Amino acid sequence: MALRPDRPQSRSDQLAERSAGQGDAFLREVDDALREDQVFTAVQKYGKPVGAAIIAGLLGLAGWLWYENHNNAVAGEQGEVLTKALDQLETRNLKAAADELGPLAKDGNEGYRATSRMLEAGILAEQGKTAEAAKAFAAIAADGGAPQAYRDLATIREVALDFDKLAPDKVVERLKPLAVPGNAWFGNAGELVGVAYLKQGKNDLAGALFAQIAKEKTVPDSLRRRARQMAGMLGVDAVEDPGETALVQPAAQ
Repeated sequence: MALRPDRPQSRSDQLAERSAGQGDAFLREVDDALREDQVFTAVQKYGKPVGAAIIAGLLGLAGWLWYENHNNAVAGEQGEVLTKALDQLETRNLKAAADELGPLAKDGNEGYRATSRMLEAGILAEQGKTAEAAKAFAAIAADGGAPQAYRDLATIREVALDFDKLAPDKVVERLKPLAVPGNAWFGNAGELVGVAYLKQGKNDLAGALFAQIAKEKTVPDSLRRRARQMAGMLGVDAVEDPGETALVQPAAQ
């Protein structure tokens, strides 16, 4: 059976469809205009603060990048100066080394400044200027801005230089907090405290401390040998390896 052809739209239907399409287009234009107006209003209202915040953030990032790059460049320059000073020290050119260290000790960053001050004090000690060296180490030890490890070492060096002038109880008071196993300077501080105990007649405390130093694996071998011999002389067995007995017997005799 043949299909009946679709009936063509009437004129009124065509006009209604066109009117609906035009209405949709008009609504879209109104909606777009409203959105644009909202965006424009938001930009007017918040644009300046947001823009200022973005600019401030970019400026802050640029400043931080410059600061990091500047610090790295300065640290590289200071590292070269310190290397030159160490080279001078290796050749025993103490004056030239001190000249190189002077600016770093004054204006270097925290690490280089502390290192340079320690080396300067050490140079004074090498030159026989014991009083000046002790004073320089004391200044480092009292500097709250210096790294704690440097301050502790400076305290030990100061006490070592003035050891003969200090009362034994003063030596114990200053170094006992450092003369404990696990401390980075246990061996150095403990040796001085042990000798101070001997001066006080506290041989039992001295022997026990020397034995601790002798058994501490992190302590340099030369210091451990000295401590082992001192412990043996005081009647304290500090020998862990039987093969080390020969090191103790001569000192005990």
